[in-house]
Amino acid sequence: MNEAALRFRDVTVRYTPGQAPSLIDASFAVAAGERVALLGLNGSGKTTVLLTAVGLLAHRGEIVVGGLRLARRTLAPIRERVGFVGNVPEDQLLLPTVVEDVALALLRRGVAPAAALERATATLTTLGLAAHAETPVHRLSHGQKQRVALAGALVSEPPLLLLDEPSAGLDPPGQRALARLLAAVDAAMLVATHDLELAARLCTRFLVLDHGRLVFDGADLDMVLRRWALDEGEVGRPGRAPQGLAARIPAPRAPIEAVGPAGHLSEDAAP
Repeated sequence: MNEAALRFRDVTVRYTPGQAPSLIDASFAVAAGERVALLGLNGSGKTTVLLTAVGLLAHRGEIVVGGLRLARRTLAPIRERVGFVGNVPEDQLLLPTVVEDVALALLRRGVAPAAALERATATLTTLGLAAHAETPVHRLSHGQKQRVALAGALVSEPPLLLLDEPSAGLDPPGQRALARLLAAVDAAMLVATHDLELAARLCTRFLVLDHGRLVFDGADLDMVLRRWALDEGEVGRPGRAPQGLAARIPAPRAPIEAVGPAGHLSEDAAP
């Protein structure tokens, strides 16, 4: 059996000592190549899950990424296996031009500059951004910045992508184009989103968080809609019937065949 791309086992996170936990005893796994949507209201813990998975938040419990248990000594190799795109793309665009910024991930891994620029250009071509390779990043639209941030995550071909609200700020055609683009990526994905159409088009499994607790884990989006009232992509109170939203969301599709600074970690422990 292949090792899971990501596994949480009884993970709890508190942002400050004495504060109520933002994530409570979360346990789930994302298989290699699996695309999973992480749903929930604002403040339910979605971003906390993603930040914790790359070692930016202290945690209690066990996190395993591609067979490596997350700890201080494994932080660097784990981050090499993960492509992370936050919900503010500007925070991830560090260099003056698009191609330089995308190549940065490879340069940090010791790839020669010429080879890094060549691979960055190829990735930009795949994402429809080749014409913007020399464009200053500050001149890009929000949607273009989203794609450049995604290119920076994809250029090193990580086996796991963690995406935080990747369709935020995009118009409907842009959202659909993003879903098609991500469906062509050969990687496991955990996608935190309020965009139910993106979730339905892209993912085959759905996790729902409520006040830091994982309350649903399954492949049936209709069941999520029946249990939770969803309005404009936000999860409401249990027991309320969705007001016609299910009819507007495409059914989940089968997988498509195709193509930050260090934070505080739990102490090393023997696996």
